[in-house]
Amino acid sequence: MKLTVNLGADSYPIYIENHILEHALTYISEIFSGKRIMIISDDQVYPRYGSALKANLEAQYECFHLELPHGETTKNFKTLPVLYSAMLDAGISRSDLVIALGGGVIGDLAGFAAASYLRGVKLVQIPTSLLAQVDSSVGGKVAVDLPQGKNLVGAFYQPSLVLIDPSVLDTLDTRFVNDGMGEVIKYGCIKDRELFDLLASYSSFEDLKPRLAEIIGRCVDIKRRVVEKDQFDTGERMLLNFGHTLAHAIEQFHHYERESHGEAVSIGMYQISLLAEQENLTPPGTADQILKVLDTYGLPHSCGIPLTELTEAMTRDKKNLNNKLNLILLNEIGVSRIYPASIDFFHSDRIV
Repeated sequence: MKLTVNLGADSYPIYIENHILEHALTYISEIFSGKRIMIISDDQVYPRYGSALKANLEAQYECFHLELPHGETTKNFKTLPVLYSAMLDAGISRSDLVIALGGGVIGDLAGFAAASYLRGVKLVQIPTSLLAQVDSSVGGKVAVDLPQGKNLVGAFYQPSLVLIDPSVLDTLDTRFVNDGMGEVIKYGCIKDRELFDLLASYSSFEDLKPRLAEIIGRCVDIKRRVVEKDQFDTGERMLLNFGHTLAHAIEQFHHYERESHGEAVSIGMYQISLLAEQENLTPPGTADQILKVLDTYGLPHSCGIPLTELTEAMTRDKKNLNNKLNLILLNEIGVSRIYPASIDFFHSDRIV
């Protein structure tokens, strides 16, 4: 499957195909005519896929690689000089290429390094987690975390190519497959009732798996269309942040060491819908529909943290514009809206 993100001079193709990683050279050579490639990956992904990718590309390019510790704690400002030094040591110039090979952490971190090194080096995203395949590898958001919050330093920097290989997901631990399903469910909630009902019709991820490539394509197509309308996240693109205001605060609360991103988003979607139902802003029963699908895919709906403990992080959320939190609420499953609110929306003694 080929999709194109149409952004004028910043347009790029997305290919979704089982075992496409084995043919990476074919696709990369179509968009890159330079000499050197820096592959940035982590210590879980590179040993499994990086060496073969590098060998494949060395038929035409001079290749280097950097292997980083896996996990969200790597995606911080202090890691950036490690990337810059490796790129300098390899002689990477503005006419060369960076490949982000990994999940969302590597995609965000390597993407921001590519955006900022020498004021911009061509970037290819090769996402290896379900979450990165359906969401973070597409759309050009790249960032690092600060101690005060998630993704607070970043840029909009579109890749030149995205290669999505669903077959690599066969090696993922169950928890990280479920993690990605949190974002898949989000797309159904905000934009696609038919997708939501399809997800609800299966009894487990294993049951759904034969249709996984199709579902990835469906999610990417939603993301593509939203990004084309709102590249810089000032309008419709904010809908993609359903559940994320709470999610980022939950992740930060445990220093990115307990709930994964997809787990936190799952909690955020359910809890924000419960709160909205209580304020008559979302139809009754919406949260229960979400809960049933979360349960099917082994995702949490609560984390045991008092809301009052999360509000400080939420005030620093990137969706906080003009002192308003732009919350994403559901009119119904498949239809969402932006709802400007103050932090008082979350003033409650509830434990989420």
